[in-house]
Amino acid sequence: MICCLDSWSIFQTILLFLNNILRIEQGAFRFPESFGMTVVKHKVNCEWGVNGIDRFKQSSDVIVIVDVLSFSTAVDVALGRGAIVYPYKFTDETAILYSKQVDAVLASSRRSLDKLSLSPSSLLKIEFGTKLVLPSPNGSELSFLSGSQKVRTITACLRNCRASAEVAMSLGERITIIPAGEKWKDGSMRFAIEDLIGAGAVLSHIYGEFTPEAELAVSTFKASENRLYEILSRSASGIELIDMGFPGDVELASDMNISDSVPLLNGNLFENHATRSSILLSRN
Repeated sequence: MICCLDSWSIFQTILLFLNNILRIEQGAFRFPESFGMTVVKHKVNCEWGVNGIDRFKQSSDVIVIVDVLSFSTAVDVALGRGAIVYPYKFTDETAILYSKQVDAVLASSRRSLDKLSLSPSSLLKIEFGTKLVLPSPNGSELSFLSGSQKVRTITACLRNCRASAEVAMSLGERITIIPAGEKWKDGSMRFAIEDLIGAGAVLSHIYGEFTPEAELAVSTFKASENRLYEILSRSASGIELIDMGFPGDVELASDMNISDSVPLLNGNLFENHATRSSILLSRN
């Protein structure tokens, strides 16, 4: 079978091979000047939650939000089936008004398998073209905040980590990965191991200058990649979901690199960058 790739795709593949297979240190690889090539060297940060966005919103070309259990996974599942997702911060009456304003279906405020909700399992049969308002206190809130800052924003998970990384690199040199974390009842952020692993999964497909925080995320992912379901199912978030009757959500979130969907925020909605790019190319 003959595979036709453009020169840039081949070039990216070679760099990723050198970075991931040969494990060349981040930022250590250089082309000889005689090649006459300029290699884009991405500057990569990794910081948590709302404070991370506040810190890097002015110095980032791209922000990648990672909420593995479950917003980012839910968005990937929905967009992979041709839906459009509107992130929204609140689950109160304002969400009802907002869904009417954008003429979209409002996801159930409670996780459910019978209704469209934050449960990725509930979105497996979402109809093509559905416009869905999907509130959540973590990933959706962060997406809403990042989008309001006019920063190119992607939401990524384990399922689409490679595709998301490749699009992020194509959108700018300064990339910030934001693991969402969870929230305690008092509103403070709780560390979430699944989001650190997810952030590391995305970072493992990016080449550039990494901060120590980003390097640690990659190391955490590398130590976990052969037992993702085991770790996610034993995490605080995973145990909570399984006890609530949603083991399938943890299974869906544990799948790695099975999706080419890249949810890119366009105004106030997430649409599939891969689909949008194909449409634009077909028009030219």
